[in-house]
Amino acid sequence: MRPENILALLLAFSLATGCSARPQMDTTKPHHTEDGFRNNYPSGWKRGSFWKWQRERWAKGLPRTPDGGWHFPLVHPDVAWIRANRDDPALTWIGHATFLLQLDGLNILTDPHLTGRASPLSFAGPERIVPPALGFHDLPHIDAVVVSHNHYDHLDAGTVERLARQAGGPPRFFVPLGLKAWFAAQGIRDDVVELDWWDETELGGVTFTFTPVQHWSARTPWDRNRTLWGGWRIDAGEASVFFAGDTGYSQDFKDIRARLGPVDYALLPIGAYEPRWFMSVMHVNPEEAVKIHEDLEAGHSVAMHWGTFVLTDEPMDEPPRKLVQALRREGIPHERFWLLKHGETRRLDQPMAETVAVSGGDATAADVR
Repeated sequence: MRPENILALLLAFSLATGCSARPQMDTTKPHHTEDGFRNNYPSGWKRGSFWKWQRERWAKGLPRTPDGGWHFPLVHPDVAWIRANRDDPALTWIGHATFLLQLDGLNILTDPHLTGRASPLSFAGPERIVPPALGFHDLPHIDAVVVSHNHYDHLDAGTVERLARQAGGPPRFFVPLGLKAWFAAQGIRDDVVELDWWDETELGGVTFTFTPVQHWSARTPWDRNRTLWGGWRIDAGEASVFFAGDTGYSQDFKDIRARLGPVDYALLPIGAYEPRWFMSVMHVNPEEAVKIHEDLEAGHSVAMHWGTFVLTDEPMDEPPRKLVQALRREGIPHERFWLLKHGETRRLDQPMAETVAVSGGDATAADVR
């Protein structure tokens, strides 16, 4: 067995240490069960699929890390501008599902992950291929953090603990139902707000609404779907943003549009989608990301969840190429669906402008070499 497959299997089996107290369930709600949660729409998940996938991977020698390393462009953000900015709406892609959103004077992080591995272990598990574009010392004071679910590439204990100790006081953590107990186990008992699907809360005049998406949760082999998962709709005076977290394609996105209206910017995953027979229930591919863009009636979308960790079987340079092809087939201008470089900052009041104080604009398939 190849070493990287041993580590992937170890990670998938142990899926972490962590505390997960059972939340109070309301079985009058369709997505609540007696002991956890379920998706709104049947996903076709079958027990034993993970092991079938692992057997196929071993037979094919997958996953393959990029030959000679990963060369997708990494730009150096204008840290001074980012730290000083309180007036201009902007987003910076830090990597994977982590963005810094600057809206209405708030600094907001999505699914913050700034350490070296998406793993419960410091020495094993998926390792970053591209470093975080902003380190802890580069960040401005973070006012809010939104967490989509508890998988290790989206909820990183080391990052959360550092943020809770930031100078000037901890951020407000907005988390899915059931995750407050995990934060308390990390010593973070205050400034944690749990939300169920369609719940909303406010901070500094910005509204945060937790929405359904199709996924699942687990940090150990024994807590599957004991905590909720979802996406975040963030409504500020300057712009509205939808952050999808991890998701398969479902009717949920049309439901979100019907309930909350069109969105200005949608942050959508495009990677970690092969093999489709297994991953389609939990991870969209680029073609499905384009469908979500259309379902949400997004003004602009931004690609994420690719090019940072080797998690599944597709080549690391495939997601952007397939996204470009899908946009062409649907007749959607590439200016409407951004492929940012790691570290790239876009001002949202000037969406057609170049990045803030860095060279280059959109990353296309030609940028992957």
